[in-house]
Amino acid sequence: MVSSEVLSVERDGHVATLFLDRAEARNALGPAFWNDLPQVMGELAEDSDVRAVVVAARGPHFSVGLDLKAMAGLLGGEGGGAGAGAADGGGRPSMAARAFAARPSILRMQQAVTAVADCPKPVVAAIHGYCIGGGVDLASACDIRLASADALFSVRETRVAIVADLGSLQRLPRIIGKGHVAELAYTGKDIDAARAREIGLVNDVLPDAAGVLARARQLAGEIAANSPLAVQGTKAVLTACEDKSVAEGLDYVATWNAGFLQSEDLVEAMAAFMEKRPPQFRGR
Repeated sequence: MVSSEVLSVERDGHVATLFLDRAEARNALGPAFWNDLPQVMGELAEDSDVRAVVVAARGPHFSVGLDLKAMAGLLGGEGGGAGAGAADGGGRPSMAARAFAARPSILRMQQAVTAVADCPKPVVAAIHGYCIGGGVDLASACDIRLASADALFSVRETRVAIVADLGSLQRLPRIIGKGHVAELAYTGKDIDAARAREIGLVNDVLPDAAGVLARARQLAGEIAANSPLAVQGTKAVLTACEDKSVAEGLDYVATWNAGFLQSEDLVEAMAAFMEKRPPQFRGR
């Protein structure tokens, strides 16, 4: 497993829990996070023993979002984009050159969050405390979101003069609808867990941080108990059909099942049903 100073992984059976592990900084998302997240998610995606992933956080908060101090260069601080492209008369890179240099960094951060969305295994977010800015980007890339009663959510970028660019504006409309996204993103307002559940941002609210982590792990365990071929196939079909008509989606899943329906897991499911016992799926 990738060695990381800001992320850690715990395993229990077929469930892996990925922790944001920078509690002293309220899990602010700095350079190490953007470098390590896609590597860790890539390893979990490729590990056949992992069937579901929980994303959680150490300390009192899920994440306060982008580490503004550590990422100051990207956000336009002195030296941002230095050395890139043609300079103006004073030796400083032009605005165009600085923008050209910043874009790859933004794309790299986007790809880190997308590594969560692209994980073939279902990902459950266990959110407590602050979930702000980049924390919402990360949560929106998960398949299922659970929150503690003290959770606070904010698409806060407009309040710090930034356009959210790591996935919230693209993923949230499919989760909570355009109107709710517009309200959250334009105002940068905070909403509590009850409001998050009301608009569909989270599936459920638990009493506290320990409760939400336990429930997320329980839910991931329920997922992991099913055939991994069927679960990952279901996620693949759901993803592929997001922008398709019902007819196109039905055609897609017909082709999928024509190719993948016949498995040892299916035989085991039928045998377990006949023998009145829990199935033991092996992902074959």
